[in-house]
Amino acid sequence: MQISIWEKESFYAPKDVIIVGSGLVGLWCAWHLKKNDPELSVAIIDRGIIPTGASTRNAGFACFGSVTELADDAERFGEESMLQLVEMRYKGLQRIRKEFKESAIDFELCGGYELFHEPPMEKIPILEYQIDRLNTLLHDITGKKRTFKRADDKINKLGLHEVDQLIENKMEGYLHSGKLCQALLQAVQSMGVTVLNAIEINGFEKVNDHIELYTNQFVNFKAGKVLICTNAFARQLLPDLDIVPARGQVLVTSPIKNLPLKGTFHFDAGYYYFRNLGNRVLLGGARNKAFAEEATTELTITDTIQQELEYFLSTYILPGYEYTITDRWSGIMGMGNEKLPIVKTISPQVFCAVRMSGMGVALAPVIGEQMAKLLNS
Repeated sequence: MQISIWEKESFYAPKDVIIVGSGLVGLWCAWHLKKNDPELSVAIIDRGIIPTGASTRNAGFACFGSVTELADDAERFGEESMLQLVEMRYKGLQRIRKEFKESAIDFELCGGYELFHEPPMEKIPILEYQIDRLNTLLHDITGKKRTFKRADDKINKLGLHEVDQLIENKMEGYLHSGKLCQALLQAVQSMGVTVLNAIEINGFEKVNDHIELYTNQFVNFKAGKVLICTNAFARQLLPDLDIVPARGQVLVTSPIKNLPLKGTFHFDAGYYYFRNLGNRVLLGGARNKAFAEEATTELTITDTIQQELEYFLSTYILPGYEYTITDRWSGIMGMGNEKLPIVKTISPQVFCAVRMSGMGVALAPVIGEQMAKLLNS
């Protein structure tokens, strides 16, 4: 197939920056690059018709970390690293609310909760200590004396079952991941960013003064700089990166009359997560029941995880209710030996922003800003 001169000088023209991956990180990187330099020619290329990693296949949480997750992160990676992550996530959520009308992306600061089932008596003082310690550490980030507080009195009101303790964070909420991606896509296109879909980048190399990107289509691309933003799939182009894919499976119920559940919820160190979606329940997680099987880039669902999710749903959230499961899907997160994202220079003209560790919604606005500064340095 031949290329017309019109195509050659517009859609396929050499660009200052080509971003590989049109998910939240890629879109926010493009947004910040064009904000900093409106004359910069930028293109985003994605192998899917729409982003199909995690950006539009997550649970739609707008959160920055539960007590047990943050306490575990502090123990594993150090308090400084944990606080750096929390600050990035918190600032990212503020950026989203600043740039987009909450009604346009279904954002609601409905509150976040962590629930516990019969914690051993010896662990209760430890939990209280963790709450107090984190409230002190997070004060300078959130501006609140009590980011986390016990909310056991809300267990019955929220319709939870087999739950003995509840921790509340009023600064968390949820949003519509698809609408956020659409809003970002419309924003960057209005700024002059070219977005090309259904094109897979198979490889790249430096040719003279530019980077040549090879594709599965009839055309290759040229760019002054290339930014890889494919998160869990980044090792297909950058095999040495510390990234492990982690599949997150999700289900959604039919509408439930007078559903009392309202907010975002974490259980079992965050391996289970659920929220109300209007008067439906969205539930995801349980990959800790099959770590090896879920360390994959296959966008499929499995009986093992889906049955575990259904059991959790009927035990803790909706015992005695009548409902059906109307939707099931999976998304692929990018994990690694460290929790901090990888934002770095691979070579003088090649960069990457990957490994969001399941927190891409909150991290992407800040990662995009960091990457824009890195590319311009």
